Amino acid sequence: MRTNLKISGLNFDITWKDKERNFHNIEQQFQDRSADLLMLPEMFSTGFYMNAAEIADRNEETLKWMKSFAARRNSAVCGSASVFDDGSFLNRFYFVKPDGSYQFYDKRHLFTYSGEDQSYSKGKERVIVEYKGWRILLQVCYDLRFPVFSRNNDDYDAVIYVANWPETRIDAWTTLLKARAIENQSYVFGLNRIGTDGNNLNYPESSYCFFADGSIISETENHFVSAEFNSDELKKYRGRFQFLDDRDSFEIF
Repeated sequence: MRTNLKISGLNFDITWKDKERNFHNIEQQFQDRSADLLMLPEMFSTGFYMNAAEIADRNEETLKWMKSFAARRNSAVCGSASVFDDGSFLNRFYFVKPDGSYQFYDKRHLFTYSGEDQSYSKGKERVIVEYKGWRILLQVCYDLRFPVFSRNNDDYDAVIYVANWPETRIDAWTTLLKARAIENQSYVFGLNRIGTDGNNLNYPESSYCFFADGSIISETENHFVSAEFNSDELKKYRGRFQFLDDRDSFEIF
């Protein structure tokens, strides 16, 4: 495992339903910034829009852009997009490496309050990616409210959440991110969008990275939130407080 992993997330004000504009804006924002992993919010190319048929990628538009961007920046890039695949609409979280290889996680818990379950199909698999020796669990927004699904079975080192989580429920977002870090003794990086979307929902700057003890380790500057994972610190903390050894055994699927 590489000892340090630098991550930079963009607190992005997404332009409503305009993929090309969002791709351009992201490239401009990241022009002078580098990291091992560049993070983008949930549905960063369109905003969290429930008419999937209108916005969904049908020719891997977002994935193709992410591959190009990752190669040009020599960094991994992650974020979710609305896609149409094999007859279903999905909220798909891509993790793209600089060499063009990628994995994806389809959002498991759909936000019924907004009707996401009426437009999108739920994912069926829990996905952990390996990058530079780090094992990273991929999660999207509403997944945060379901701790069983993200329970650490000693199979990951960090969790990353990408979201469109509005101001009206922002306390829950912050509290649950911290709880996931503590209960799973893992780094937890939650990246939320900012600004106002096409539904007139407001999103304050609320992106954070927590260490395994619940302390905030991220720094925010110019709409970027950055953090650095350190494997030695994580190993030392887990070795001192071996709470995961006492976890309950169960199977999700």
